[in-house]
Amino acid sequence: MSQLDLKEAITRGATSLGIEFGSTRIKAVLIDERFETIASGSYEWENLLKDGYWTYNQEDIITGLQTAYREMKQDVEQKYGITLRTVGSIGFSAMMHGYIALDEAGELLVPFRTWRNATTGAAARELTELLQFNIPERWSIAHLYQAILNEEEHVPQIDHLTTLAGYIHWLLTGNKAIGIGDASGIFPIDESTHNYHPSMIQQFDEQIAGKGYPWKVEDLLPKVYLAGENAGVLTEAGAKLLDPSQDLQAGIPLCPPEGDAGTGMVATNSVRKRTGNISVGTSVFAMIVLEKELSKVYPEIDMVTTPDGSPVGMVHANNCSSDINAWVGMFREFSQAMGYEVDNAKLFSVLFNKALEADPDGGGLLSYGYYSGENITGLEKGRPLFVRSPESNFNLANFMRTHLFSAFGALKLGMDILTEEENVAIDSILAHGGLFKTPVVGQRIVAAAMNVPVSVMSTAGEGGAWGMALLASYMINKDQEESLDVFLEQKVFNDVEGVEVAPDASDVKGFEAFIERYRSGLAIEQSAVDHLVEVVQKDRF
Repeated sequence: MSQLDLKEAITRGATSLGIEFGSTRIKAVLIDERFETIASGSYEWENLLKDGYWTYNQEDIITGLQTAYREMKQDVEQKYGITLRTVGSIGFSAMMHGYIALDEAGELLVPFRTWRNATTGAAARELTELLQFNIPERWSIAHLYQAILNEEEHVPQIDHLTTLAGYIHWLLTGNKAIGIGDASGIFPIDESTHNYHPSMIQQFDEQIAGKGYPWKVEDLLPKVYLAGENAGVLTEAGAKLLDPSQDLQAGIPLCPPEGDAGTGMVATNSVRKRTGNISVGTSVFAMIVLEKELSKVYPEIDMVTTPDGSPVGMVHANNCSSDINAWVGMFREFSQAMGYEVDNAKLFSVLFNKALEADPDGGGLLSYGYYSGENITGLEKGRPLFVRSPESNFNLANFMRTHLFSAFGALKLGMDILTEEENVAIDSILAHGGLFKTPVVGQRIVAAAMNVPVSVMSTAGEGGAWGMALLASYMINKDQEESLDVFLEQKVFNDVEGVEVAPDASDVKGFEAFIERYRSGLAIEQSAVDHLVEVVQKDRF
């Protein structure tokens, strides 16, 4: 579109806005009618461990929301000379799962408990047994039930239970709504009704009936919406909250709020059956759209949905890039100590590309990048470990390859269940996330781990906020009865280019050797690891 056409489109509100609360960045993306990003803004933030829980400050939630929007608005003003007053539609997304419990006045009863917490093991096990449906530790219902088991004082006061995306949506619309993809990380979804599973709701209520709480669980949960449905409008108070300068007008329609897993599927055009995507960041997860239900319950596999309600097998590992980033940070410190200032992108590129020079299996080295607890392997607390034997080939190339392999180790254990035990067919995997900013390297590692072709689209850098903007655009621009997958395939991605990397036989064999070491190392009991940490802390090591 020409500059004049864009200015006209912005003025009449023919745009869509997506804002996503990621684990390290809040990003706002404004797209035009051709689904291209025309302005953006962001806010860096970080989780903190407070009173034993991973959380984010409530003040940062609001500050980040306003800052990301303000930067995007300023971007519009600088590029087009226009003060942004309206958009065609808005959507909010955020890290899935977690626990936001609000009282009747809408106040947080406890600080936001994120997906990263591995404190709900007892609740997850009991609910999985009760419902005969895998309830991961991250899910909102597991957090609620653990609070019940802990007899936490706030539980009787809960009026509304939601996720971070649902919380932001409620603040701006007053509507307690949730997209079905995010809802599937709150409570199990009935595929036939696209709503919370009624018999499981009843089982949960019966399980806690003796507690005498003044609520039923369904009364606490937000209403479930499908992609394309209108989930409310921006209120006057919501407009002032989002844009304190009060230029933004109320009345803008909002699409259902979604989780980052859903926006990742949309951003990679992975909502059709037999397609999958892998999202890499602080955590890593793979989403495979299934052709049929799994034969049994697996604690390593979450059953969630696409934003339009199709069943998805999700493998989610809590840890991915944090330990790699820590090691790269140490190399940065070394270069600075030597008197060299190194560009961050170049530092990652050089180190990642060294991995391509390594022995196929990483030279016999072993790493567990568990910055936080890991649900798939049963580790309750963060214990990053790097291990080598005297016989290992310890050099920089093998060191980097090992850490990249390790980033996908836990994920591989879950994916093997889908492909080997359930014979799930995967035609291709589309990847996105910061690890793929360095060309080829990340794709080769993932292709080796999954043994399927891995593609990165030219739009992959746009990320989840762009995917959320697409969902907002779908709500107002879809044809009657046009499905989400058709909208994405024919209108959004019809001419988008991508780069595909096929599995290299040597890489696959090398990863298989590494994963055998990885599995063997997991035989160490949690108590042994804790004892080692205790020894180190007491200077006995």
